[in-house]
This record gives sequence, structure tokens and C-alpha cells, in this order.
Amino acid sequence: MSKSILITGGAGFIGSHVVRLFVNKYPNYTIVNLDALTYAGNLENLKDIDQQPNYKFEKANILDADVLDQIFTKHGITDVIHLAAESHVDRSISNPLEFVQTNVIGTVNLLNTAKKHWKADYTKHRFHHVSTDEVYGTLGDTGFFTESTPYDPNSPYSASKAASDHFVRAYGETYGLGYVITNCSNNYGPNHFPEKLIPLFINNIIHKKSLPVYGKGENTRDWLFVVDHARGIDTVFHTGKNHESYNIGGFNEWKNLDLVKLLCKQMDEKLGRAPGESEQLITYVKDRPGHDLRYAIDATKINKELGWSPSVTFEEGLSLTIDWYLNNTEWLNNVTSGSYQAYYEQQYVNR
Repeated sequence: MSKSILITGGAGFIGSHVVRLFVNKYPNYTIVNLDALTYAGNLENLKDIDQQPNYKFEKANILDADVLDQIFTKHGITDVIHLAAESHVDRSISNPLEFVQTNVIGTVNLLNTAKKHWKADYTKHRFHHVSTDEVYGTLGDTGFFTESTPYDPNSPYSASKAASDHFVRAYGETYGLGYVITNCSNNYGPNHFPEKLIPLFINNIIHKKSLPVYGKGENTRDWLFVVDHARGIDTVFHTGKNHESYNIGGFNEWKNLDLVKLLCKQMDEKLGRAPGESEQLITYVKDRPGHDLRYAIDATKINKELGWSPSVTFEEGLSLTIDWYLNNTEWLNNVTSGSYQAYYEQQYVNR
């Protein structure tokens, strides 16, 4: 069955991997990538598929309801995979309102547009909302987040994502809109904007800059390889039950300090440096406000019901990630200098 799928935030880190997977795997689908191309949206992430006949790009902001309406009409949008979001916790602490605008108001704009265009028969359409495990709050030394864990967000970012999750559910219950929600753990992999821990530290190790670890480095996260996350989204979008949530996790819990030491070890080996050289770059900085101690996802539901599981261990995925950054230094330099934004001008404006 042919579909016209709107993927929001498709030029971002996770979104670009989802777009690539869908464009390549489903040639009979039209994939419409909507992205505002803010600092984290980079069309260079999709250079390998942007000439495919089933790929379309729309530079737009989900805060613009009129433009969303035009895009739905223009492309005959049948389904939505919604990834567009402000996602950096530190930025949310500095500017909470920006996160409310994009993550809450933007999501409601999308829901309203979908409701308007699909009202003839909601059962033929799916709104797939991509969220985070941070909506659940924090864990102690034991236990896991499940789909029934009560929401307990602790940062402006996680609060805004929790609100957007609730609106998606409300539109399903109130209007009958077909939806699924996925809550993922921390992603890592190629094309990650270098402000998050792993790509930031890879870049800093390359340039022998300090590696700033919050507190004592005891905060624990479950890490999910971004390609596996894209596979999980594909699985839930096509086979997940309507009005259900699915947690997607990597079964890879690591304390931040242990992760950084592993990263240093692998980087020293790949860069031909003396063992322990990069570890000397570790510095400890004041912990950020409201820093959750531990996240850990129980991904049993998606595994048992839909057959999804991670394809790599964390050590394997980390090695692949480092190799990608070392082999794509031009991409990394373009991103860190800001010159990556010229790709949009070249490809979509000045031709």
C-alpha cells in the first residue's frame, strides 16, 4: 500500500536515520522530510538519498499551522512520524519557553492538522510520536522504566515531552486519532550534533581538549544505537498496536564515567596514542540542576510482541560511531564551524 509519510525533524540526528531507512526500504512510499533547519538540522546528513524519487524536503517550522496545512494538502500526507523537538536538557534549563513552544505547541499544531485532514476515516492513518525515557523521571540503583511507569519529569525538556505525549494520547481518546508512542533511551551513532556527550567527547579527544564530566560521573544511562532506534520506529509504525506505547532501549546501561573511559580507550587505540593518554583529559564539573541519576528501559514489550531487539552491543556500536567520525572529519568540521548550513542554500535555494 502506497503511503505519503511526513517525517518531522528528518534532518536531525535520529530523524535523518529514520528518513534514510524509509526512503531506501519503501520505494513505493513518498517520504516528506519536514525540518526547520535549526542548529541541529543538517541536510548533509541525507546527501546519499536526497536525489531519490520518493524523497521530498520541506523547510518549515511545526509552529506554523498554516504551512503544515499546505504541506498536508500538497503531498496528500497519510501518516506522520513526529521527531521534531528541542532535545538538549542544558538548553531547556536556559530557555524553557522555547521547549514549550516547539515540543508542546508544535505537536498540537501537527495533531490539529492531522485531525483536519484525516477526519474522513482516522483508522486509515497513523500518528507516530517519538518521545524519550526522560518523561519517567529518575530511577534508583535498581528497577526499570516500563510502559506503565508513571510520568515524573524533572527538567523543562522532559516536562515538555511529557506534555506532548499526553496531548497525543488525548487526541486518540477524544477524537479517535490513530497513534502510537515510542519512548527511547539515549541515542548515539553517526551524524550526532557534537553537543551531546559522545560526539562532543569524540571531537574533544581528537583535538586534545578537556572532557567535562558532570559531578562524579555516576549518572547512569541506557544507550541505544541510532540505527537500531530507526529499526524500532519502523517496526512500531508498521506493526505496533493502535493507541499503545512502546519503550525502545539498548539493554546497555553505563555510568557516564565508565562510558567516557571506554571511549578514551577506543579512541587511543584508533588514533595510535599511548594507553591512558586521552583519559588524562577528563575533568569534573559542577553537576547540572535536576540531573536525573539513572535511566534504564525495559524493552521487553517491543521485543516479545513485535520481535525487535538491538543489533549491536554498546562496545560494537561505539566503535562504529568513532570510526564514522574519524572518517567524516569534513562533516564534523562543517558542523562545529556552522558552515553546514550552506548545504541547504546550495541544494534548495541557489539552484
